Amino acid sequence: MDSISIAARLIAAAQTLSADVGRLTFSPPVSHVYNPLDYAWAPHETYLRRFGNGTKQAIFLGMNPGPFGMVQCGVPFGEIAAVRDWLGIDAPVGKPQRENPKRPIEGFTCRRAEVSGHRLWGLFRTRFGTAEAFFAEHFVANYCPLAFFDQGRNLTPDKLPNTETTPLYAACDAHLRKVVTALAPAWVIGVGSFAEARARTALQGMPLRIGKILHPSPANPAANRGWAEAASAQLVAQGVWSQPGVA
Repeated sequence: MDSISIAARLIAAAQTLSADVGRLTFSPPVSHVYNPLDYAWAPHETYLRRFGNGTKQAIFLGMNPGPFGMVQCGVPFGEIAAVRDWLGIDAPVGKPQRENPKRPIEGFTCRRAEVSGHRLWGLFRTRFGTAEAFFAEHFVANYCPLAFFDQGRNLTPDKLPNTETTPLYAACDAHLRKVVTALAPAWVIGVGSFAEARARTALQGMPLRIGKILHPSPANPAANRGWAEAASAQLVAQGVWSQPGVA
């Protein structure tokens, strides 16, 4: 499989996922649903085309878009500074059909930092130096492409009722299997327990190993005490990386 066809498969899979989840409905307390694969498609496609261009050793899998990350710029864990300055992506971003006035979409002009993305991409930048060196053997994806809000409050997918998560997870599971089939990784690393659990369910029977690292969210107290060092140690202990600080 040539590199162009791999990126093309990722793009087609993302378009299918966007259409599938776009048909779903969600009940209160969800007041607004954002799909960055729709209004922030331009930077997302750029991300897939530029960095999904070959097989990988490991995929890092997040939960769903953060309000100041992928929600703003269409890139998983997309802290604006990291996406623009390290990944070299800056593309037009539109608006969702129903914008939450408490969660405006500002695109690449957003000045709020996505702490999880700052920590995750910061670790990769420190270890690998350039984005090209990191993506030579790694990739970052989100399990669910949607962000959910209860007015101004961010809701994670695990807080939704089973009647709504069943079709949502079915679409996300199918997409994750397509991503793994295209990129053929040896490892899928859940960034946090939710992503690890969904990966184990969706990828059951596929020839790879599944691991986990501590989620970098500031809402996780353990992540506020040397997250990069803890995550690196976990990756070394699982055999994903050779030793801390060595690419």
